[in-house]
Amino acid sequence: MSKLLLIDDDKELVSLLAEFLSLENLDIDCAYDGESGLQMALEGNYDLILLDVMMPRMTGFEMLKLLRQKSDMPVLMLTAKGDEIDKVLGLEMGADDYLAKPFSERELLARIRAILRRTQHHKLENPSKLSHLDIELFPGQQQAICQGLTIELTGTELLLLEKFLSQPGELFSKEELSEQVLGKKLQPFDRSIDMHLSNLRRKLPERLDGQTRVKNFRGRGYMWLESSEIKKG
Repeated sequence: MSKLLLIDDDKELVSLLAEFLSLENLDIDCAYDGESGLQMALEGNYDLILLDVMMPRMTGFEMLKLLRQKSDMPVLMLTAKGDEIDKVLGLEMGADDYLAKPFSERELLARIRAILRRTQHHKLENPSKLSHLDIELFPGQQQAICQGLTIELTGTELLLLEKFLSQPGELFSKEELSEQVLGKKLQPFDRSIDMHLSNLRRKLPERLDGQTRVKNFRGRGYMWLESSEIKKG
């Protein structure tokens, strides 16, 4: 049974969601502010955190920033409806996905299952290795090494890197990456893939040959470059 931590100061909403998710065979712990939520997150062994943005004592953003200093635990941010700034900021800070309030219970469950599916799939895999230029990736161990340094990546960033390293030089559309990495169809104006890729590029050291790692083909998608030569097509 997957174990989730739900952090939201709306006690009525928390009670309703906890009851619904428990009926879906999910083990739910609850917290009502960022401080106690952070403590529970760091002390517990959770498969996913559902984190509200606006809370007393410590906002969801403040908590996420502190959490990411010590853990890559998957986080689904619960944001205000239509607030693009909250969505972008959450992704920049390392959230795996976001869901705008108000949302349906079924939509929440679908997002939860998508994140659990892609993270738990890797936990069950036998350790294997992908190498490309100065990067070594061990998907089964959730570990990335670049130029001899261990790179701290979130689960989503690791999955995105694995996708690129498994087929360097191939062009992937944002639609493909959203469905195959995030487990959801790409929606209009959805910048999730862009933000996760931006975070990944920022965390990786510059290539030893000084070239960029990823090429953006406007309107077509992204390609992880094989060498200093940009593949045409």
